[in-house]
Parts: sequence; C-alpha cells; structure tokens
Amino acid sequence: MTDQDDVTEVLARAIDALAGRRIAVLTGAGMSTDSGIPDYRGKGAPVRTPMTVEQFLSSDAARRRYWVGSHLGWSTFAAAQPNAGHRALASLEERGLVTGVITQNVDGLHVRAGSRRVVELHGTMRRVFCTRCGQVFDRRDLAVRVETENPWITVPANVRLGPDGDVLPESTDGFVVPGCSVCEGMLKPDVVFFGEYIPLEKFREAEQLVHSSDAMVIAGSSLVVNSGIRLLERARRRRMPVVIVNRGATRADSRATVKIDGGTTEVLTALAAALPDR
Repeated sequence: MTDQDDVTEVLARAIDALAGRRIAVLTGAGMSTDSGIPDYRGKGAPVRTPMTVEQFLSSDAARRRYWVGSHLGWSTFAAAQPNAGHRALASLEERGLVTGVITQNVDGLHVRAGSRRVVELHGTMRRVFCTRCGQVFDRRDLAVRVETENPWITVPANVRLGPDGDVLPESTDGFVVPGCSVCEGMLKPDVVFFGEYIPLEKFREAEQLVHSSDAMVIAGSSLVVNSGIRLLERARRRRMPVVIVNRGATRADSRATVKIDGGTTEVLTALAAALPDR
C-alpha cells in the first residue's frame, strides 16, 4: 500500500463489501508482528524448521531443546502487548459488527485486547497439560518450576523470538525437563504442533462462527496452513464477501472479494473507523 489513491480506492471497496454485514475474522501471525512477535513467512522472516509433534513426543533430546528454547523466550513472549489492530477487532465486536475472531496465533493477544468470542485454532501458550493424566498447568507457574529446577539458566536481555515464542538455544546440556507434578508424565504445551491435527471440536467451533456471519475478513495470514483455506472455502460456498489483509501474496488472493496489500494494524484501524454501525 504505497499510492494513496490506490489505498483509498481499495479501502472503499472493502468497506462497501463489509458494511451492514456480520463479520467473521480469521487472523494469522502477521496480526502480531506489530506487537513484536515475528511471523513465519513474511518479508525478512528467518528460515525455520519447526519441531513436529512426532519429534516432540518421541525424542528426549527434542523435548529438552523445546523446553530450553521455549523458556528462554517465554518472558518476552508473555510480555507482548495487544496492538491497535487487536483493539480494533475488539471494538468491532463490541459494536456488534464482528461475530468473533478465529486465530491461528497462540499468543493470547486477542483475548487480552478484549475480544470475547475467540476461537484459538492452534491452541494457546498460556497452558501446559500432561499427556498421561490430563492435568492442566498455568504456563507462568511452570516457568517458576523450570527456573527452580535449573537455577543455572539465565534468560538473555535481548532475545530473537520465533513466532511461537521460542528461541534457538546455544546448548541444552544439563537441562531438567519439567514433568507432571501429579503423575510425573510428559508435559506438552496446549498448542497444535506441526504435523498435528486441529481438534475436531475446535474446527467445528470455527465453522459455526463462519456460518453465523455474513462476511469474512482474513488478516495477517498467508493461508499456507490448510485450516485457513478450508474456512475461506466455507465462506465462499455461502457466497460471503471475503476481504484479505496481508503484506504480500497469499494462497487465496484470486478468491478474495477485495485484497488489501498492507499491514493489519493500519488497515483494521481504518476499517473500524469507517464501518457504520449496524
């Protein structure tokens, strides 16, 4: 979005497509970049090889690497604040224009911004659960345990976060992996790893939100993950207008009613200011 005339024209078309309609919103990692959390595929994003669920569950070394990196990045990740784009969506929901937010992010920023109906499609980093007994733990409490059991570990002042709040550790030697304090089982963050399926009931909740709406906005997602494409197709089958807001191309630009090539913060703030109340 560089030419002001083009910006005005595209925004006007988006407003026309959305005005008077109940809007379901799908957000991806680009939604949180202005809060200091990097995305996976945006311009300048480092090449990463995310850990798969198979690696995490089958390898002691992989779990040790995960928990070291995740702990090193946790305090910075947890300190991230909702940006104006998150607040714009919360405001639109308060005004009755947005029916809810479906997010691929695990940072919890939509909830903290005040959005009430949030479907966390890929889970949340706020919780950890035991794969044996099912006990759920608050991640903040687990961080205290990690530091108690690994008093030598120091969190650097400046860390380069990954999109899920982790950091590539220099070493994992001697790290004590946290276990369940109830049954000593394996702990896993309450997030969907690469190679892991989204829980069926969670996807159905997202589908229901789309089905109860008249339009769809997709913000900050390149739609590489199939769950996003599936929800987009649910909207298209219902002949709902679809507005995509993303820096750079997505897998579904040709399927959008309006595509806005720009940052989610400025575009969603502009939409919130311009959309009339229903």
